[in-house]
Amino acid sequence: MEAHGVGFRRVLELTFCVTGIWAAYIYQGILQETVSTKRFGPEKERFEHLAFLNFAQSAVCLIWSFIMIKLWPSNGAGRAPWLSYWSAGITNTIGPAMGIEALKYISYPAQVLAKSSKMIPVMLMGTLVYGIRYTFPEYICTLLVAGGVSAFALTKSSSKAISKLAHPNAPLGYSLCFLNLAFDGFTNATQDSISARYPKTGAWDIMLGMNLWGAIYNFVFMFGWPQASGYQAVEFCKNHPEAGWDILYYCLCGAIGQNFIFFTISRFGSLTNTTITTTRKFVSIVVSSVVSGNPLSRKQWGSVVMVFSGLSYQIYLKWQKVQKKRKTM
Repeated sequence: MEAHGVGFRRVLELTFCVTGIWAAYIYQGILQETVSTKRFGPEKERFEHLAFLNFAQSAVCLIWSFIMIKLWPSNGAGRAPWLSYWSAGITNTIGPAMGIEALKYISYPAQVLAKSSKMIPVMLMGTLVYGIRYTFPEYICTLLVAGGVSAFALTKSSSKAISKLAHPNAPLGYSLCFLNLAFDGFTNATQDSISARYPKTGAWDIMLGMNLWGAIYNFVFMFGWPQASGYQAVEFCKNHPEAGWDILYYCLCGAIGQNFIFFTISRFGSLTNTTITTTRKFVSIVVSSVVSGNPLSRKQWGSVVMVFSGLSYQIYLKWQKVQKKRKTM
């Protein structure tokens, strides 16, 4: 009976994690698409200063992580110093800004799909820089993802979807997405290095350190000179409070989503978290196409299935490695 109770509690915890991650990030995706495509006010103005979302997200997550550390304090000895996050803070500032800026040129489903191909630059960097050799199944995963993204990019979107974009330019949009992935790769590698050097560093510490430097860099970029776009973004929100509320909800969704991700990793491991976030991206595309009223064509759905088949196969390969390690222990 006791074992049954523990198993049932684990199922409830996993359901809680899946629900939290899906709800937070799917709704954040809807808000991101809304802010980037919606026309506000009687003059039908667009919110052009999408980089402001990055600054607002960093500020909200910084406050959130500070509160969490104060509510659940831990021993400060052996934790990473704040200065160690400065380099990852740069790439974590530039990368997401490029991903958000890409929404001016490509649709939200296209952005999600392009950002799902994170394994491509990782494998390229690993092969070219570090001489890492990958297995044949891993190359199959990469080909499926790369082929799916390429097919989706070459498939024409509907005129209705294109009309919602501020400045349609698919090559520039996809280029920004892949640069985003490259910077994310460096950010993740640096975070892993910090965790290895300072084992007592907790998830809240990493969240606080990353968002501290992100807020500093973004503040300088957005408000560092009199004509900086941050002032224009604030003025736009004053004139259109609806946009300001959408941005606030967007940031809160990101902060809540990070909480669920950290909890999932601590309770079930990174592989489970990867599975949840990968399936969430697929659901985000479905929800976006339904909510925005821009259904994808059959060819585009074929591309989506192709990409997520590759990602699912990649997750399966990781699961096999975990099982092999457990058997050898």
